[in-house]
Amino acid sequence: MGHPHSSPGKGNANSQNMRGLTTSDAGSDPPNVVLSHDYGDFSSWRANCCKAFVISREVDDWKGMLAKLGDPFVVVTDRKDHWQGLEHDITNKLASGLTYSVSASVTISAPGNDVLATLKLENNGSSPNYMQIGRVSATMEEWRTLEGTFTLTTLPERVVFYLEGPPPGVDLFIKSVVISCLSRSMPRVMHAPFNKAGDENIIVNPTFTDGLNNWSGRGCTIVLRDSTADPNVVPQSGNVYAAATGRTQTWNGIQQDISARVHRKLAYEATAIVRVYGNNVASATVRATLWVQMPDKREQYVGISSVQATDKNWVQLQGKFLINGSPAAVVIYLEGPPAGTDILLNSFIVKHAEKVRPTPRPVIDDTIYGVNVVQNGELIDGTNPWFPLGNCTLSVNAGSPHILPSMARDSLGVHEPLSGRHILVTNRTQNWMGPAQMITDQLKLFVTYQVSAWVKIGPGASTPSPQNVNVALGVDGDWVNGGQVETSHDRWHELGGSFRIEKQPSKVMVYIQGPGAGVDLMVAGLQIFAVKRQTRFKHLKRQIDNIRKRDVTLKFTDATGAVSLGSSVKVKQTSNGFPIGSCINRTNIDNEDFVAFFVKNFNWSVFGNELKWYWTEAQQGVLNYKDADDMLDLCQKNNIDVRGHCIFWEVEDTVQSWVRALNNQDLMTAVQGRLTSLLTRYKGKFMHYDVNNEMLHGSFYQDRLGKDIRANMFKMAHQLDPSAVLFVNDYHVEDGCDTRSMPEKYIEQILDLQEQGAPVGGIGIQGHIDSPVGSIVASALDKLGILGLPIWFTELDVSSTNEYIRADDLEVMLREAFAHPAVEGIMLWGFWELFMSRDYSWLIDAEGDINEAGKRYLELKKEWLTHSHGLVDQQGEFSFRGFHGTYEVEIVTPSKTVFKTFVLDKGESPLVLPINL
Repeated sequence: MGHPHSSPGKGNANSQNMRGLTTSDAGSDPPNVVLSHDYGDFSSWRANCCKAFVISREVDDWKGMLAKLGDPFVVVTDRKDHWQGLEHDITNKLASGLTYSVSASVTISAPGNDVLATLKLENNGSSPNYMQIGRVSATMEEWRTLEGTFTLTTLPERVVFYLEGPPPGVDLFIKSVVISCLSRSMPRVMHAPFNKAGDENIIVNPTFTDGLNNWSGRGCTIVLRDSTADPNVVPQSGNVYAAATGRTQTWNGIQQDISARVHRKLAYEATAIVRVYGNNVASATVRATLWVQMPDKREQYVGISSVQATDKNWVQLQGKFLINGSPAAVVIYLEGPPAGTDILLNSFIVKHAEKVRPTPRPVIDDTIYGVNVVQNGELIDGTNPWFPLGNCTLSVNAGSPHILPSMARDSLGVHEPLSGRHILVTNRTQNWMGPAQMITDQLKLFVTYQVSAWVKIGPGASTPSPQNVNVALGVDGDWVNGGQVETSHDRWHELGGSFRIEKQPSKVMVYIQGPGAGVDLMVAGLQIFAVKRQTRFKHLKRQIDNIRKRDVTLKFTDATGAVSLGSSVKVKQTSNGFPIGSCINRTNIDNEDFVAFFVKNFNWSVFGNELKWYWTEAQQGVLNYKDADDMLDLCQKNNIDVRGHCIFWEVEDTVQSWVRALNNQDLMTAVQGRLTSLLTRYKGKFMHYDVNNEMLHGSFYQDRLGKDIRANMFKMAHQLDPSAVLFVNDYHVEDGCDTRSMPEKYIEQILDLQEQGAPVGGIGIQGHIDSPVGSIVASALDKLGILGLPIWFTELDVSSTNEYIRADDLEVMLREAFAHPAVEGIMLWGFWELFMSRDYSWLIDAEGDINEAGKRYLELKKEWLTHSHGLVDQQGEFSFRGFHGTYEVEIVTPSKTVFKTFVLDKGESPLVLPINL
């Protein structure tokens, strides 16, 4: 990769002393435009196609360089080309026409090579220019100062400073970088400034005071109206509003080009006051959408938000968006209602989104854990304070189990037997009828509650067995799922679930419902108790130590056949071998901050949409693999394995319209074509495939092509790519809240596929979970584990409005998964705000700030690395127990220091590793 050194400015690479320069009217150094010039916070720096990390006294030494070079400094290693190095975006720190000095302390791992300071200057629609601004001949183990100056007569849209130069394989060490302006005068023309929270609206003419200037119709006509057009439609503010009329498609609407005013990697909040009108439509969905075109003409559609608008009142549509790449054009528009319905717009505001202040940890100190909040749960006092919900009849009977259900027993430990009494509910005429009780005052906000009960239905009902039974909560009229199970009349069934309330309610009622009208219901031993989820962690840590670690003995020898007694050994694990990955989207990889976090903190990946059939062939015969190719290329370059999600999706609403319209014969042909096209193109490149997603929740292909089609999809996929492990994949398997995907039903489905010859190689549990409780998750894993297939959490995310509770939820799931012997991998369903499928589930906000959940994730990753040190014993050996993964070893003998690396794989017996020095 060469650098055409032409630019709209001039650089001066002469060796002259620029340190400590001040202007004549000031007595202090000019401010440094580089954030964290001494790497106290390394997040603003980025390694350009290589690896970089900070060495300081707070972390272990690296190849003994700390003692030689001082503290702290950055190591830039794994360089494959001369232009690879360390870079920093300084776009909004510069002004045109001013002169800046550069001073950097550098050294390298091989003598006689130059280090260069370079600016990369980018403008949309044209190739970048490069300006060399400094050069120094570097030596080994001695800091040299690279100095220079530069002036930009006009400012490009993006300016990146970076250090480069040494040949491939030569490590670059950087101690500090200072870039400062040599003039204290105010800049004459600033680069297009960021819109800070509360700054100007980037929508021009937002309330139509200037008519329709800057607005246009998207496939339709726009007109300006006031209350004289229809007396029933009065603007909410101002005197006029705009109407998108003559709409013939749902995507028609009103739009504005914001290309010149929107910045990449900034979060914006859009707020519109909207309404619908005409065509006898009283209510319709209005959506705000962003159309983005990249310089290579690739188009993206970004959904911002939607609202149910009416023809009676103005409503507010509000949402956030972020652009990852450097687009050539950006248009924001409203769309959505049926053809013939006008979209009315009173005002539109788009501003830089205000930073949300981090939520403090909730104060829940007075919570009593493990105590049932249900009054008279053992029915000692008859049915008091229970009451019938609806016109059913409650009575107390004997004959229910005395033992506590297993999931509650795992959480509560030793517990006195149940009373053996149960509530019998008769004369039920609706499925929602059952016993109820008010528990408003017994619940605490942000506390996770576990639900446990024995349930059964009566025999002889007209409605066939089995029946669903649900413990539900009415929270100010909203339904909250406390758990459900499929039951029969021949035995008692365990019901387990969990819930959490995060907004203060005025009324909470617990009730048991579900079976059809006329079916008697029996409920015994209902328990709702606060669970202190951390109490399981000690147990989980023991399990993790047992299944994720291995004993190691390093046996050292040298030319004499032995190593001196007392030689020191330092063992450092550089990466854990357990697969932990994340979902990514095509737009994410245009954001270098996203990519930097992703490649550093995950070793597997899955694509959110870009491999799905509706994405790769939205129109029949028009294939789009470009997005998946780009994402796969990024992963391969960074040694990240990839899951293929998914070949088919069984839920009908996710099947593209042209596929649904095919007759059965053409549908079978299309299915075969999809398999051949996808698996031939990517043969050997995807480690896993989710063959037919969510077969417990949908049946489109089975309904159309017969029961055998599911097994045949597995068989055909295996024939086309025998190296890929083929998975089933479904949701709500692990949380007890969906009877369609109970572990027992999942097991039945997998066994049925195997009986038909389907090569099912793995079990996917998506893991979109709320208020997780370890004993419930572990129970599902134990049940599925009997099949002997690897289990992966394939789409894990947790959601809470409070960052600390979100972190707790994530920790519960990661520890439970990592501690279970059947689990062989975990995939997060994203980590970056605005690119998650659920609200309040991100680990990093839209502009790159890590929250408490993200910090907890990094803490766990650090906890699951092994570091050990000591002395070689009399047998020339050093032993330790460590997590599976990759290690570096430093051995210091009286005569030399030696560095070695090795990989600790899974194994039952201790690893004895000879190391010849």
